Amino acid sequence: MADNLVSLQVKQSGHVAEVTLLGPGKGNAMGPDFWRELPIVFRELDADPAVRAVVLTGSGKHFSYGLDLPAMMGSWSDMLAGEALAGPRTKFLDKVREMQDSVTAVADCRKPVVAAVSGWCIGGGVDLISAADIRLASADAKFSVREVKVAIVADIGSLQRLSGIIGEGHLRELAYTGKDIDAARAEKIGLVNDVYPDQEAVLEAARTLAADIAKNPPLVVQGTKDVLDHDRAPRVAEGLRYVSVWNSAFLPSKDLGEAVQAFLARRDPEFTGE
Repeated sequence: MADNLVSLQVKQSGHVAEVTLLGPGKGNAMGPDFWRELPIVFRELDADPAVRAVVLTGSGKHFSYGLDLPAMMGSWSDMLAGEALAGPRTKFLDKVREMQDSVTAVADCRKPVVAAVSGWCIGGGVDLISAADIRLASADAKFSVREVKVAIVADIGSLQRLSGIIGEGHLRELAYTGKDIDAARAEKIGLVNDVYPDQEAVLEAARTLAADIAKNPPLVVQGTKDVLDHDRAPRVAEGLRYVSVWNSAFLPSKDLGEAVQAFLARRDPEFTGE
């Protein structure tokens, strides 16, 4: 396994690997280290014949607060400063596609991935669990496709993958409003399979489920996942490519600048549609 990981911890018990988000940002926020390390870890797990299933969870009380906005702003500064020309837009497009590929590495892992979610799962956190095969939650879990509230079209996979998980109506409601939903609502709409009393219980349930999967013939399980993904994967890939181009063209706005300033000042933004 990759050495010197900063944002992720990987352990293995039997044929089950456990990947834990570490941050280092508050609430396991997803900064540059996360986006760099995630595909490395999951491609190594994919290639390891000793691994037959993966549990994905977060350290501390929360799964993830999502994108570490302050940590990522530096790489977007040219794009967001005034009239962005072709150069900055191309660099931004490349960055978005790198981030998309990071999460897609989870979806493309041939070993089934079971996400165990506790506390907050926001924005990029939802992108990540959408790429898992199965999602479980603790009773305190809360979910939000929140990008709209910071003047961003979600572009890392939620809009492409969630329609096949929760259906178009529920996806559009979450994506248009940026509202928070609790674990009970998440279970009702199919975002998670089951809800457990607390973090310890959901993690144990995820480990048990992953172990059950790992008992089956590994090539047959991998073949089953491949067949299930056959129709979805090309549609998701096309959607990701489209949204990356869309955001490269339209992301810079006065509303985005207002969202960033409001976030840093911890106040409510006032959007003008500019």
